[in-house]
Amino acid sequence: AQAAGLQRAGVSRMGTWLSPCHDTLTYQANCRLHAARLREVATILKDHGLRLGLEYVGTQLLLVGKRYPFLHTMAETRELIAEINTGNVGFVLDTWHWWTAGDTVGDIQTLKNNDVVSVDLNDAPTGVAKALQRDNERELPAATGVIDVAAFLGALVAIGYNGPVRPEPFNKA
Repeated sequence: AQAAGLQRAGVSRMGTWLSPCHDTLTYQANCRLHAARLREVATILKDHGLRLGLEYVGTQLLLVGKRYPFLHTMAETRELIAEINTGNVGFVLDTWHWWTAGDTVGDIQTLKNNDVVSVDLNDAPTGVAKALQRDNERELPAATGVIDVAAFLGALVAIGYNGPVRPEPFNKA
């Protein structure tokens, strides 16, 4: 019923983020659980013309927040998307997580327009090592130059991305 309502409202894309760690599930068990649950969600969404974007969380301090690390890179998320295998699941690409995960322009260039559901842009504070960056302390896109937002956007242009892009700073200012 909710997917039908979204369809009637003209929504065609939605997204969620994936926690990069878990207290009790190993990587493999967590992957199986996510694939099964997200496949069910994606199937319902597909029946209503909606695409689902998955945002991996590359922030290193969050990766070690619980006992078992989980997916936190573009490559790992790509494997989960392949396992879901419904044809309407792709990435929410975020400059912050792309950068903190150590992903590259080349990684983005392996994608196609249809692989990306939406894009979030932000920058990182200066003077903080990548491994010590805090997820909720982000800057406006291109504000500090720590994250190469121009290269990120250039890679999206190269793959013909034509979907939504939004700024996503997280800071007190």
